[in-house]
Amino acid sequence: MRRWIAPAALAVALALTGCGGSDGPDGSPGAAEQVDGGDGLVDGDPAAVERPSCPFTPERASDLVGRTMHADGNCLFRDDNGVAILTITLASEVAGQATYDYSREQAGKRFERVSDIDRGDQGYLAAGGTEAEAVVISQAGAYTVQISSFNDDAAANEALLRKLVDAIPA
Repeated sequence: MRRWIAPAALAVALALTGCGGSDGPDGSPGAAEQVDGGDGLVDGDPAAVERPSCPFTPERASDLVGRTMHADGNCLFRDDNGVAILTITLASEVAGQATYDYSREQAGKRFERVSDIDRGDQGYLAAGGTEAEAVVISQAGAYTVQISSFNDDAAANEALLRKLVDAIPA
């Protein structure tokens, strides 16, 4: 029973903040969402509940990773062969803070190494053999950056991910 509590809490937090959808309440990506209930999480700061827009265009992603990338969805990019993938999941600052500890714990189970990064208010970078993940939370929002099949080496994946994270507004 205990193992279902954290995933259920994550699902509720993401559903309440609208994380994962491509359209905000007014039909445009990144539109501010309203927090109801007076729980004091936001303290009147609408930016804390606003989902940021994708920080990269296909051209910018291509420049950063060193190969041609094509948009294949909302902040999802694939290379010419459809093998290497760069995905950026966007969420509000509040949603990112609510799920950070759980995400970092899970990264510790999935990747060879996990380390804190000095970017934004909170962040970590996790790298493995063929994939890597970074989370950056700042006043600009929460960004989860994932790469897959760029390299077969954890150190090379970490270096690429650091380059991508440095290009995100924080």
